[in-house]
Amino acid sequence: MQTKTEVFPTLEDERRSLVPTDVAAHLLLRKPQTLRGWACLGNGPIKPVRLHGRLAWPMAEIRKLMEVSP
Repeated sequence: MQTKTEVFPTLEDERRSLVPTDVAAHLLLRKPQTLRGWACLGNGPIKPVRLHGRLAWPMAEIRKLMEVSP
């Protein structure tokens, strides 16, 4: 059985202004469920944007939190 390996961009290579939960979790070194909890409880360091019922995370805030210049 083959396993699916996801390839995520680095903080420096990501060019989108908003990223989905799985990418944001990878960049923040957290599990996706942690970010979903932040969104649900409103207690995380980053607030997501809700687009058509889905969460999108601002890259500017991720970079700021990880102390990486844009």
